[in-house]
Amino acid sequence: MERRLIIMRHAKSAWDTDAATDHARPLSGRGRRDAPRVAAAIAALGWCPTLALSSDSLRTRQTFEHMRQALGGEVRVHFTRRLYHAGLDAVQEELENVDDAVRTVMVVGHNPGWEELLQQLCRRDLRMTTANAALLTVETDSWAQSLSRDTWTLERLLRPKEL
Repeated sequence: MERRLIIMRHAKSAWDTDAATDHARPLSGRGRRDAPRVAAAIAALGWCPTLALSSDSLRTRQTFEHMRQALGGEVRVHFTRRLYHAGLDAVQEELENVDDAVRTVMVVGHNPGWEELLQQLCRRDLRMTTANAALLTVETDSWAQSLSRDTWTLERLLRPKEL
């Protein structure tokens, strides 16, 4: 079965806030505008996820919430601290619990882990700036085995400034 993974970096965050921690930084105005535009492009390509796995930081939560309507349908979301500044190992552990009937999963998180994840899965060294979404595919029987492969195909990299 073809599995589709959307690696989504959170939208642009605000730096000039009174947030007490990095974890608590909100989106900027640009981030609030970019997230639904990227979601609309994902939807137009027919890539709406069934499940989103996301870091639990404020900016990743807000990114997903600004994307939800444009993605349409019912997207289940699971926010977890495990994906806060995480990489391949944490994503693998999260995907091991995904039902194999699910075809498309979106992971929402941070750099440098997301750039490293992209490089490890499809052997491409690409920059993942804010609100970028990499659309990847692989043929595999289960999500549990999916990230043990480095044969993912990068189908498209969506960048807000190119939409």
